[in-house]
Amino acid sequence: DKLLALLHDKLLALLDIRMRRGAQPGTPAARIEHTPHVVRQSGPASVWNGILWSGLDAGTADAAIAEQVRHYTALGQDFEWTLYAHDRPADLGERLAAAGFTPEEPETLLVAEVADLVRRTEGTAAPAGIELREVTDEAGVAQVVAVHEAAFGTDGTRLGRRILAQLAESPETFRVHLAIAHEDGREIPVCSARTELYPGTGFAGLWGGGTLERWRGRGVYRALVAHRARIAADLGYEYLRVDASDQSRPILERLGFAALTTMTPFQYGL
Repeated sequence: DKLLALLHDKLLALLDIRMRRGAQPGTPAARIEHTPHVVRQSGPASVWNGILWSGLDAGTADAAIAEQVRHYTALGQDFEWTLYAHDRPADLGERLAAAGFTPEEPETLLVAEVADLVRRTEGTAAPAGIELREVTDEAGVAQVVAVHEAAFGTDGTRLGRRILAQLAESPETFRVHLAIAHEDGREIPVCSARTELYPGTGFAGLWGGGTLERWRGRGVYRALVAHRARIAADLGYEYLRVDASDQSRPILERLGFAALTTMTPFQYGL
């Protein structure tokens, strides 16, 4: 238990240093800005706008929150403040809510060693009748958006724009995947997922992973996780991270992912 606790603390510190405080722009259109109290990403609507890291206390939090609202309002951009459970002050979530932010459902940040995950999923293939396909064009992105909307019940318009922008601007650090079912002579997109590569950090991120309800429980999502783990291994990445919902967390933990912390996205809409 002591060894696991030490590993947990090491990984959490590594993630804070490399992926939050040392974050790199998601695309050439984005810029990372270091202020005295936060690290943030800013840019046009085609990129994710938000707070990646904060170093606050009770005396600095409210002023820093107000400054971020002014910054993104001047840009005309909605933005997200991603609050990690270990961020301070302890009541930062309450302060964000009081400033007009809307919390979404908490997610669990899971991490796995790439080499271990590849071993655990060795031999894992797509179920019979399922083809894993990489998306590179607008037609494929439209299918990804359709799957996302059906699986999660949310509007995928902005997601589609961001995927197209990332494919065009940063194809070397971004992969988009579809699982296609071949049924009665038809091709049916049944699951979509994304892989983001963060050069120099040792981390790759698994995003999306939405499966149409009728196709859940058949191993499609597991096959896409294994496929993406092999991609990360081939490119020399050491760790995989996933911001997991309650639905995907049990599957990922059975594959060897471990919970590192929880995080809550706080949204500020203009």
